[in-house]
Amino acid sequence: MTGPHAGPLPGAGRRARVAWCVYDWANSSFPAVILTFVFAAYFVRGVAVTPVQGTGLWAMAITASAIAIAVVSPVLGAIADRSGARKPWLGAFTIVCIVATGCLWWVRPAPDWIILALVLVAIANFAFELAIVFYNAMLPEICPEDRLGRLSGWGWGLGYGGGLVCLLIVLLGFVQAEMLPFGLDRALGEHVRIAAPIAAVWTAVFALPLFLMVPDKTGPGPGALAAVGLGLRQLAGTFGALRGRPGILRFLVGRMIYTDGLNTLFAFGGIYAAGTWGMEIDEVIAFGIALNLTAGLGAAGFAWVDDWIGARRTILIALVGLTLLGGLILVAPSKPWFWIFGTALGIFFGPAQAAGRSLMARLAPPDMRAEMFGLFAFSGKATAFLGPAILGWVTVAMDSQRAGMATVLAFFVVGFVILWPLKEPGRG
Repeated sequence: MTGPHAGPLPGAGRRARVAWCVYDWANSSFPAVILTFVFAAYFVRGVAVTPVQGTGLWAMAITASAIAIAVVSPVLGAIADRSGARKPWLGAFTIVCIVATGCLWWVRPAPDWIILALVLVAIANFAFELAIVFYNAMLPEICPEDRLGRLSGWGWGLGYGGGLVCLLIVLLGFVQAEMLPFGLDRALGEHVRIAAPIAAVWTAVFALPLFLMVPDKTGPGPGALAAVGLGLRQLAGTFGALRGRPGILRFLVGRMIYTDGLNTLFAFGGIYAAGTWGMEIDEVIAFGIALNLTAGLGAAGFAWVDDWIGARRTILIALVGLTLLGGLILVAPSKPWFWIFGTALGIFFGPAQAAGRSLMARLAPPDMRAEMFGLFAFSGKATAFLGPAILGWVTVAMDSQRAGMATVLAFFVVGFVILWPLKEPGRG
């Protein structure tokens, strides 16, 4: 099912592995602060005309960026395998994400700013996800194979920690502050809008260790245009070769489905809390802090489970937990029960994501890692437009956020069924 593990690159010691994990700490400010708990809730309650309209529009923006990611990510992965180095690609997309995120500061609380908000969010999300293609491809190049699960899980756990701390800064330093710093105007929503430049600066500062300390592939490679042509031909061959690798194909299809549910749940969790339960921005942020805490603990705790029982079993356990607790959230009779079920749900966020990354690292042939992680990103986005699109359509058709969120559970169930027969290398 997989080629031999090539082993870590020269210089990929403990310091490099820590720096690699710190990038997760850095970039997690974007999904936590922008996509889920702060800016998304601000857009639905402060920019859009109604929460239902805001949910539908937000779904359109995420859907558009997901389609673009699905088209581009496998091509970029193939190009990267031909050109070798990961850092230039990772750096370029990280910068685009930082700039687009920071520019959300100019989105004022009025419908006139809807288009600007949606365009910037779509661009930032596009760049964020493409950066992850090259970040993930570095994992098996800095870590021994028997520790892939632990490093992947620790990185994801640290990422949730980064999102948590960034949310705390936004909540305590600005949203709930009695005296706003920097002359911010609460009437213009600046105490919430400041979250965007904070998230941008957070990413920029904490991403630096990776670029300074993590080794990268070196050596001569083809020029940019030649790499594009070679990469496209290699990609076409890879899609054909997947027919001879049924384990990888099954994993990618299963992940395509369950990740669609995960991304949709994460993207609309804050919107659901604000719209269905009437949470104000500060309460949504507090919920996000609690969720990131349990998610980080779950990702770090299950990191050992991954190396112990295997990534496939870890993913299946996580999908069962997500389905059961997701159903309880939908029938929660009161806000306290929503808090209980929602924070418990976070325990299974990280394992489903981190174990998928480590399983891909084990399955991918060493000379095709970036390309396989491009397909890995593709599998997370190929149908990513379906989750937000279906949720948005059902929400508007039924005039109910609860009905829209219920559609997410089907993705977890289908993903579980597809992955159940998968044979993981070395695990049987």
